[in-house]
Amino acid sequence: MKYLLCVFLLLVVSSSAVVGQSAPVPTGQPFVVEYYYKAKWGHAEEFLKLFKKNHYPLLRKQVELGRMLKVWADQPRYHSTEDGRWDYRVTIVFKNATLANEPFDEDSLKKQLFPDQETYAREEQRRFEILDAHWDLPIKTVEVEK
Repeated sequence: MKYLLCVFLLLVVSSSAVVGQSAPVPTGQPFVVEYYYKAKWGHAEEFLKLFKKNHYPLLRKQVELGRMLKVWADQPRYHSTEDGRWDYRVTIVFKNATLANEPFDEDSLKKQLFPDQETYAREEQRRFEILDAHWDLPIKTVEVEK
């Protein structure tokens, strides 16, 4: 009896989790992702310099190719608690969710844009060494004007 009760509760929890999920983003709609970067203290400017040199050109090229619609970066004007601190937020608006999630050959772009692959790899490694945290957050618009 306890076994059947456990199975029943598991089914109820599983089905309610499925019902509670949001509908998928329509493939024709832009798909927005925010990428947060938290650098180790004293290294935010170094991170930004390496980002501008090595990663931003890859993103800009993907805008030119039509995979992305827009890319921009923000930083907080004031400070926050250490738990909530982030130094840079890069927002990418993909043309649609399909393009954002399907495989993309970024390696060929890297070779095209950065012929000195050894320097590129070393600088990208450094860019991630000086991070304390990095997270990606897909965003959806909430209609409030109806």
